[in-house]
Amino acid sequence: MQIHSPIPELRQALMKRGRVVFVPTMGNLHAGHIALMTAARAHGDTVVASIFVNRLQFGPSDDFDLYPRTLKEDCEKLAAAGVDVLFAPTEGDLYPEPQQYHVEPPAIQNQLDGEFRPGHFRGVATVVLKLFNIVQPQAALFGKKDYQQLMVLRNMTRQLALPIEIIGGETVRAADGLALSSRNGYLSAAERAEAPRLQRLLQQVSAAIRAGETDFARLERETAGELDRHGWKTDYVAVRRQADLQLPDTGGKQALVVLAASRLGPARLIDNLEIDAPGGR
Repeated sequence: MQIHSPIPELRQALMKRGRVVFVPTMGNLHAGHIALMTAARAHGDTVVASIFVNRLQFGPSDDFDLYPRTLKEDCEKLAAAGVDVLFAPTEGDLYPEPQQYHVEPPAIQNQLDGEFRPGHFRGVATVVLKLFNIVQPQAALFGKKDYQQLMVLRNMTRQLALPIEIIGGETVRAADGLALSSRNGYLSAAERAEAPRLQRLLQQVSAAIRAGETDFARLERETAGELDRHGWKTDYVAVRRQADLQLPDTGGKQALVVLAASRLGPARLIDNLEIDAPGGR
């Protein structure tokens, strides 16, 4: 696996590499990231990963300075997964001067996760567009665990007419259902045992909707309350349309997704579950 930091060096390395498939990350890699790397191989000739902890997407109360940096271990995992090229820029490489131009997503950036992390999706969209311009891939993979992020980036790519196929990777879970996340490492043993409750409750919401329940507000309220009764501090539980994360239509067949974000001890955990429309999407 080749490792590059300076942008000109990376661009030189990617010349005449065929169809390039790109998987951006912030490092501290787990099995979910590696599943994306493995899946990427089926979509092109050269798999490029990046590791960069992007300051722009962290708010004042977020954990930028505490975010785990594990580059040596990450390189070993990526090489074992068959990644061809790693782009591991420094802040000086990616932001040689203060970033004054930004991508401003639409109103959805201030809803759901964006309501609790102001500026987050602006920072994500800006760095991903910059990475796209540097790597110039033909396809890019992002995990469905960050469902809102996937939708924002997919819509950005389409509306800016970027020649890049955006592919969503299925969420990878532990045996007890907990979605794999770098922040799971913040959990104590007792909190880790409690954490799968989030997915179990989302499964219950899904089952209720499949059985015909349409009082989504009640489901959201009851699910958040159940989490909080077990020591969580819930930001939101929301049932939305898969297509645009807006409120579901009244009646009619529609593909939905139930999303949640809640704090358990020091860790803010997010998860979601897609609910296909009756008879398929």
